[in-house]
Amino acid sequence: MTDGTADAPLPDTSVSKPEGQSFATSGIAPMDRPSPVTRFFMGIVAWAEKLNFKYAKLGNPPVYDNRTFPWAAEVEKAWPQIRAELDRVLVRQSELPTFQEISTDVRTISTDAGWKTFFLVGFGVKSEQNIAACPQTWQAVQKIPGLKTAMFSIFEPGKHLPAHRGPYNGVLRLHLGMIVPEPADKLAIRVKDQICHWQEGKALIFDDAYEHEAWNHTDKTRVVLFVDFVKPLKFPARFVNWALMNLAVFTPFIREGLDNHKEWEKKFYAEAEAFRNRPQT
Repeated sequence: MTDGTADAPLPDTSVSKPEGQSFATSGIAPMDRPSPVTRFFMGIVAWAEKLNFKYAKLGNPPVYDNRTFPWAAEVEKAWPQIRAELDRVLVRQSELPTFQEISTDVRTISTDAGWKTFFLVGFGVKSEQNIAACPQTWQAVQKIPGLKTAMFSIFEPGKHLPAHRGPYNGVLRLHLGMIVPEPADKLAIRVKDQICHWQEGKALIFDDAYEHEAWNHTDKTRVVLFVDFVKPLKFPARFVNWALMNLAVFTPFIREGLDNHKEWEKKFYAEAEAFRNRPQT
C-alpha cells in the first residue's frame, strides 16, 4: 500500500460505472460556471476524462504504490527542510487564506475557516514571494515531473471535507505529511473505498478524480504538502491533456483564483513589510 497505513477497503455499496471512475459526485454541486465559453470548455473536459481513463499509462488505481514513482522518495528526503519552512509560514497562520477565498468554486464543499492554504504554484502559475519564503520546498517539488500545483494544505481541528471529486482526471495528487497529530484514528482521508492515514515525512499518492473525503477530528492542526502533477498518459490522451492544461489557465474560474491569490499575496507581504519598518520604541 502507498504509505503502509491504509485500512481494509470499505464495502462498495455504490452502483458501478462502466468506466470504473465516476465523472460527477452525487450530492455535490458541479464546479462550473454559466458562461458559454466555460460550458464549452467543460464539455471538452468531459470527453478528455474518458480518454485519460482509457489511455492511462499506469492504470487507474484510486491509491498508488509510491514505488510507482521513484521520485517520491527524493521528495520525502526533503521533509526536514520543508517542515522548517512550514513552521515559519505558520507563525502567521491566522492570516493565511481559506481555500475558498482563493478558489471560490471550493465553496461547494467548504465554507468555514477550517481549510487554509499557502500556494507556491497554482495551475502552473508561480507565487514568487511565497516561493522566496520557502526556497527548499520549491527545490524539492521541482523533482516532480509535470508539477502543476503545490501548496501547504492546512486542516484546522474539527475540519471535515465532505465527499467530492476533483474537477479533472488529467492530474494525480500527492500529499506529503507535514504535521500529523494523534490519535491516528481521528485523522484520515478516504479515496473511493480505501481509508488512508497520513504519516509525517511520508508521501500518499492518489487519484482525486475518485470520490474522496478527508477529516481532522483531533484537537490539533494537520498540514500536508499538497501537490498536483500531470498523470502519465499514452498518446493521444497525453497530447489532449497537455493542450487542456495549457488552456485551463485562461478559463474564468482559474483566472479568478489567480487574481484572488495575487490580491491576498499583495496584502500579506505589505503587512509584513510594514511590521519590519515599524519604529522601535
